[in-house]
Amino acid sequence: MLIFSKAKLVFLSMPKTGTTAFETALAPYASQIVSDPPELKHAPLYRYNRFFRPMLEKFVSPDIETLAVVREPIDWLGSWYRYRRRPFLAGKPTSTAEISFEEFVQAYCKGNRPEFANIGSQVNFIKPQPNGTKVDHLFRYENQAALLAFLEERLEMKIELGRENVSPAMPLALSAGTEEKLRRKCADEFTLWQSIA
Repeated sequence: MLIFSKAKLVFLSMPKTGTTAFETALAPYASQIVSDPPELKHAPLYRYNRFFRPMLEKFVSPDIETLAVVREPIDWLGSWYRYRRRPFLAGKPTSTAEISFEEFVQAYCKGNRPEFANIGSQVNFIKPQPNGTKVDHLFRYENQAALLAFLEERLEMKIELGRENVSPAMPLALSAGTEEKLRRKCADEFTLWQSIA
């Protein structure tokens, strides 16, 4: 999470949406950087609302806004799957090294997900709160140009991005049946992504 007091903007760090590259590029210009522990670095909107928003509205501005990036759901799952194949996780319950992408997605579709597929939800990450707190600016991961243009204008600076924390490339495919099941069981994830211009 990056906080820009002058620009009255908070960049929420949704996991597996390329935010690490922005954090690296923008950290020197942020008023506050929340990079550890992961539960705070990747604080979803409800956690931001509970712990960060009251402080920021009091000491920065009552008009502070939030931003988040959303990734196409199958691509997002693919990134998680590849990330959890790292040798570091071998033999651990969160590892996907011994299962196929098809099995991973089938497990994600379950009500009670095994640890390796228990990765949360993009919809839940940005879910508006009962007090009216919501994410003010949503960008598609696939449209980096729009996100970059917004940030350059808002922060009044030119931004040079590198590539960070990139999962190894590998072919990932789903059977028609598994994809249909995912689209049915997680329809709100696809609706969210499609709703972003």
